[in-house]
Order: sequence, then structure tokens, then C-alpha cells
Amino acid sequence: TTEIYTRSIVGSVRCVQETGYQRRVHGIYIKQSMQYIKDMSDQPEQGFSFENTRRNQFLIEKKVVKEPRYTKTGTTIAGMIFKDGVILGADTRATEGPIVANKNCLKIHYLAPNMHCCGAGTAADCDAVTDMISRQLELIRLNTGRECRIVNAATLMSNYLFNYGGYIGAYLIIGGVDCKGPHIVNVYADGMQTWLPFYSTGSGSLAATAILETSYRDDIPLEEAKEIIVRAIEAGIYNDLGSGSNVDLCVITKGKTEFFRNYVSKNKKMFSMEKAFSFPKGTTKVIKETTVKLAEVKVEDVSSPMEILQLTAQFIKTISVSYTHLRAHETREDLVCRLLLEKKKT
Repeated sequence: TTEIYTRSIVGSVRCVQETGYQRRVHGIYIKQSMQYIKDMSDQPEQGFSFENTRRNQFLIEKKVVKEPRYTKTGTTIAGMIFKDGVILGADTRATEGPIVANKNCLKIHYLAPNMHCCGAGTAADCDAVTDMISRQLELIRLNTGRECRIVNAATLMSNYLFNYGGYIGAYLIIGGVDCKGPHIVNVYADGMQTWLPFYSTGSGSLAATAILETSYRDDIPLEEAKEIIVRAIEAGIYNDLGSGSNVDLCVITKGKTEFFRNYVSKNKKMFSMEKAFSFPKGTTKVIKETTVKLAEVKVEDVSSPMEILQLTAQFIKTISVSYTHLRAHETREDLVCRLLLEKKKT
């Protein structure tokens, strides 16, 4: 009998080569087969090993573990070079699977005075990566005394994302103007770069790319460039459920950056309530009611703050106050002062 030891997600499983048997793993019986053990024993000692992939598939088929699920996200972002600089656009809907988590989120991030960045993918990853790169670019400007180049930001992002092999969900479009002119560069989650005159990514990028490819030309004036980017983002909004709400724009030229928050807002709320909800007394049933009687304290009119503090100290010593009566962020001394003031008003 040949014994083969394999590593599984739920622990170490000892597999014995025989016609068939059942082994209990955390309360679950798994029937091991000869073919699976034979495949495991034929793994090469050198080179790539796909043992974990076959192991995971086996455990999923045997219902030992559940297949991991992912959360669907949605975005439409785009960037384009025009005659005097670059223009970036993005929608403002943040999704969490089938849920709209935020209707007016910000997807255009600041990197440097001469460059901004659109982010698609995981919102937290995009925010963290762009904030980190922005701080590093600030240090470069302080050390060199010069304006950062677009290639600096693209290289920093590529090197950082490459180290994580695509597990950081940040798909970025960097746009800016430096000493070499305007640039649009796309940085994938695995660190790859693409330098193009226009680009779109996200779940609504197919519709947006169709608008960009049919409308782009060299030396486009600013107003026409705004119209094209707005049409591209709106195409993603109207044809992709993960994109929606408003359109943000960022125009970057030599020595100037303009940010247009909610440049287009066509998905406005069509109705609103005339007044807030009103619930009559007794709507919420009171299960239990307790009345705590505090000690009787004679409140006298005093003129100096020191006398008020002395009376407060005496009041604290004479009674025991239940902490259940404390309001949010209220100390025991604050409670006593509040009770004194309320007693004085009555």
C-alpha cells in the first residue's frame, strides 16, 4: 500500500491507495477514487505544479467547500487627448453586486497639479493606490523642485500593482500634461501600461469605446472634446446597469486644471415627499418602563462659576446616577450638570 499526503483547504487529508474508501473530514465523508490519487501521484517534481487547482476542483465537486463568490462592480471611465490638453470623464455610480451603494461617488482622483486619474474596479483599492501615488509624487516634486511627468506616476503605479499580481482591483486611466505634452495612459491591475490618444475601461467601456472610436480625431477643440466624453460616459450609463447617475469631467491643460463635478445630471429624482414621515404616539410598543428617582437637591442661585462647581461636586457625592441615563458622548459630570440646569429651569 502506497501512502500519499496531500494538502487540502479543510486540513491535511491522508489518502491511501486502494479501491475505494470513505474518510471523515470535519464531519463530511469524502469518497476518494483511484483516479484522483493516481493524478496526484503523477505530479512532476520540477516546473509548474497545478496540484492546488485540481485539489480545489475536487473538493468543490465533492461539496466539501463552496466555490468562492465575487462581488460584481460597475464603472464607465474614459480619457481623451484634445488640442490643448487632456480630458477625463467618469460616471458616479458605485455598485455592490445588485445594490447601488453610492449614487454620487467620486471616481476622478487627484495625483498632482498637472495630472488626475480615473479609477475602475474596487473602490477602496482605487482610493488607496491613488492616495499613495499622490504622496510619492509630492515627495518627488519637493526633492527635485520640478513638475512631475506622467511617466513617473505610470511607472510607480505599474511597479506597485505588478508586485501583487492583479489582486489589487485598480484599473486606472492617468491623464495629464507635462513637458512632453498631453498624455493618456491606462494601467491595468497586473501592472501593464497602454499609451493611447483615447481610452475607456469599466463595465460600460464597450459602449463608451464605440463613441470614442467613431468621434475622435486629432486637434479636437475643447468644447467638442467635452461633448464627446459626455456622450461616451452617457453611452455607458444607458447601456450598463453598473454605471449610472451623473457625469464628472476633468480638463487639464498646461498650467491649469479644471474639475467639473456633476457636469451632466440627467438622472435626477423625479419626485419627492411633501413632508416627512409622521408616526402617531403609540406606534412603537413600550415593553418595559422604569422610573429612577434621583435625590432631592436644593438649587440656589449663585453668581460665580466656582460656586457652581462646588455645588456640582457636592451633588455628585450625594447621589448615584445610573449610566443608562447618559446620552451619547456624555460623561457622568456632564449628566449631573444637565440635571442641575433642568431642575433650575423647572
